[in-house]
Amino acid sequence: MSDNITVLINHVAYQLPAPACLQDAITAAGVTPPFAAAVNLQFVPRSQYATHLLSANDQVELIAPITGG
Repeated sequence: MSDNITVLINHVAYQLPAPACLQDAITAAGVTPPFAAAVNLQFVPRSQYATHLLSANDQVELIAPITGG
């Protein structure tokens, strides 16, 4: 039996199997590049998506760049 954790991804609650990493959250949200990622308001480099472990109730923000001027 595997435990699940609840994380907020762009203010929407998602259930992820524990242990979950940031890449799991990105996959669950279906977001495609380009985007930046932050966990609990801390930027996470792309190279750490697969190793940055999430905890229950973490807040994940996946932010797409805005173009124009």
